[in-house]
Amino acid sequence: MNREASLASIDFQGDALLGALLDALEPHASKPLLPDYTERTIQPGYHVTEVKAGAFVTLDCGGNPDRWQETIVQIEDMPSQDGRGPMLAGKFRAILDQVAGRIVLAPEARLTFEIGRPDEPMRVFDVAALQARDGRVILRSAARSALCKPRHRVVQQAIGSACCNVFASKSNCC
Repeated sequence: MNREASLASIDFQGDALLGALLDALEPHASKPLLPDYTERTIQPGYHVTEVKAGAFVTLDCGGNPDRWQETIVQIEDMPSQDGRGPMLAGKFRAILDQVAGRIVLAPEARLTFEIGRPDEPMRVFDVAALQARDGRVILRSAARSALCKPRHRVVQQAIGSACCNVFASKSNCC
């Protein structure tokens, strides 16, 4: 079985880690990488404008502490200025390798994309899936929604009294 067939589609479900994405892209270095967002395929002149490595320590609306590492890749969506096609997956990986030579990029860091056109507000996206087809690699994104983590946890665990439940008599959040 060839490597492209094995990557036909990887579903990250909005929870991609930097190392996992880079590993999945490795055998496709010579193929164009086309991020899509809000049902829009990025223009061929897109540009990685900044890579951020962050360590977050937070407290949610239910008083629960959390911490994680995140790598944020900022992309400017613009047309090609010189007629070239989209960036190759290998070049994208090389950019991140260059950044990793100057700042620490943890492979286990959550991966986030900030994407926008020069005349539009930038938006925040999670990686939903990676698909190889027709000689190219498509990085599918999903808009990141606001989230009440305690309520989400309860819904995920199918327990009846979320902190933000409108039927709860006492609430520690919202």
